[in-house]
Amino acid sequence: MSEAITERTLTEQLRDLSSGEYSSRDLTEAYLQRIEYSSGINAFITVSAEQAIKAADRADERRAAGETAPLLGAPIAHKDIFCEKGVRTSAGSKMLDNFISPYDATVVSKLRDAGAVSIGKTNMDEFAMGSSNEASFYGPVKNPWNTERVPGGSSGGSAAAVAASLCSAATGTDTGGSIRQPAAFCGITGLKPTYGRISRWGMIAYASSLDQAGPMARCAEDCALLLTHMAGPDQRDSTSSSEAIEDYSIALKSGISGMKIGICREFMEGLDSDVAAILDNCRTVLSDLGAEFREVSLPNSHLAIPAYYVIAPAECSANLSRYDGVRFGYRCEGPENLEDLYKRSRSESFGREVKNRIMVGAFALSAGYYDAYYRKAQQIRRLIKQDFEQVLGEVDMILGPTTPGPAFRLGEKVDDAKSMYLQDIYTISANLAGLPALSMPAGFTEAMPIGAQLIGNYFCEAKILKAAHQYQQVTDWHKKKPVVEKAS
Repeated sequence: MSEAITERTLTEQLRDLSSGEYSSRDLTEAYLQRIEYSSGINAFITVSAEQAIKAADRADERRAAGETAPLLGAPIAHKDIFCEKGVRTSAGSKMLDNFISPYDATVVSKLRDAGAVSIGKTNMDEFAMGSSNEASFYGPVKNPWNTERVPGGSSGGSAAAVAASLCSAATGTDTGGSIRQPAAFCGITGLKPTYGRISRWGMIAYASSLDQAGPMARCAEDCALLLTHMAGPDQRDSTSSSEAIEDYSIALKSGISGMKIGICREFMEGLDSDVAAILDNCRTVLSDLGAEFREVSLPNSHLAIPAYYVIAPAECSANLSRYDGVRFGYRCEGPENLEDLYKRSRSESFGREVKNRIMVGAFALSAGYYDAYYRKAQQIRRLIKQDFEQVLGEVDMILGPTTPGPAFRLGEKVDDAKSMYLQDIYTISANLAGLPALSMPAGFTEAMPIGAQLIGNYFCEAKILKAAHQYQQVTDWHKKKPVVEKAS
């Protein structure tokens, strides 16, 4: 296997491709070999080998003809929640196991237009509902650092694929932490942009007011490059923002001297001692780079999880009503009537976690309970947003933990919903407020990666990417790589 070229960052690979060190075909074939070698990780649902080789050859032909494109020839993996024309798009569910998308999601088409090669679709929690990637119809993804542990969810396949050097970078989605939490568990960098920064068109919906696409890569430099070519308005998505985008790569180059960073009091209370020590070291590094720290408070942050687990299920119960066994997706055998078709198609194809959230959401929206649950949760959401607005009027960003601890063991929390949901305790509030947030590798405990989280103000992705990049210029946590064993 050509491990040397597959373990380089996306930015480094693009430089190598431009200088002729190797071809896109060489790189793509090397990744396809690694995917087969590492199949025990179960990071992919679909590997588009034939299509990827053809796309790589076209990229090489374009480069030979003197054409250029920002991501020309780089093999990218897409979370299997993004529709890709002619490729199965399952959202990790039996319901969509037979669904071949007739069109590309905006994210997919924008990255292809930038020259990227789509190498396959990564595994995920069913309909993005989960924090461990164990709620997938295609089986759990395993963490490349320790295959007895989870990679995080719901974008666990993308995180594991990047960590195990199975692709140059990957796309993910984040509804309550689904980019940042698996990025932390797998030792990579993941960015959830401001809500609306990237179009959701063609991204299978879970909770429409919370879902946001974002990049997952080895380092902040790669995430900045990807975001530049993923972001922007889209007439097909009424929630996409018309706010001007910038070349996020250029923004990385200046220092962070004088940047004001807040440490949230509530995030540090009761924090695991190893994680607290890692964050303290992260703070020291950023201080040495010129950042100024002050303590801040988000008094309503403890209400984020209960509010989220009313709002998100309510929206999912509405969004998933389209899966009726009639137009597309799974259809039960021999239905007796329309009611039987609906009931059996859904009960036979949705997994346990999806069913649980649909039921919770339907209850929260039902007559007599809407005001007590859904309306109250939205009021709490507004309080959380106001807390952030006040704090981010005083500081440029907030530094905190991404997760309570390292990746837990497979099966450890499957039957403990409360413990599983608490894995997102530090990430959910940014989704409720619609803010950009990034997780970057910051240390290890129990021989597993730990991530530090930076939460910024609206459309200030450039600032948090710059802080992460400057941190990564003087640390090497993001350069650590797991030893991946051959699938048995």
